[in-house]
Amino acid sequence: MKHHQNPMEHIAELLETKACIKQETYRNLQEVFKALMTEADNVINKINKKIKKKDKDVTLAVTNISDNEFHVKVAGDLLIFFMHTNIIMFDKKHSLNKSKYVADDPMRKYLGQINVYNFMADSLKYNRVNDPGYLISRLFVNCENHFLIEGDGQLNYMFEDISSQPITPIDISVFIQMVISQAIDSDLITSPFPAIRTITLNQKHEKSQALGGGYKIGFQMSYQQDIE
Repeated sequence: MKHHQNPMEHIAELLETKACIKQETYRNLQEVFKALMTEADNVINKINKKIKKKDKDVTLAVTNISDNEFHVKVAGDLLIFFMHTNIIMFDKKHSLNKSKYVADDPMRKYLGQINVYNFMADSLKYNRVNDPGYLISRLFVNCENHFLIEGDGQLNYMFEDISSQPITPIDISVFIQMVISQAIDSDLITSPFPAIRTITLNQKHEKSQALGGGYKIGFQMSYQQDIE
């Protein structure tokens, strides 16, 4: 609030600027989320047609869960796309907030957020509520439909800065294909034998291979090794 500014005038100003921009950003986010689900379905259908020899148990499907969530199942992997309803901004140290793009118009810093998580499909199938999922990417959209992507692997360096133009159907298709590839490329890695030699009866019940709890017995995603 400016010095000596009337509080009511300040509130009105915020509603006319920041609040309106956040609403516009959220509307953009909703459209992008719908486009992601539509394109995910298109990509899965195309992949199905390209597979010449497929095991009957290797399934590929897109499932609409709610207005804020849809799932993409690719064999043993399950990608969960989740759209947040709150508009956010990065901390002041983030490169976006130091960019000329935001300096020219501070309202551009407000972002809608879509997270993509990778779970083992069996985790949901068998309701293994303690199985971990991994955030493999975040897609952000602002009031001008410019986008920013964070993620693992190629996603981490292909989209280093906010886009110079509004998001396009091609951008959406590339993003879908890359997160699917990232999920498939991330394999389960077993821990060293000594690290999992001892197990309690309770752990046996929770981590039984009969229930499919591979990670629980000592498995981890391959890209975790790079982090550790």
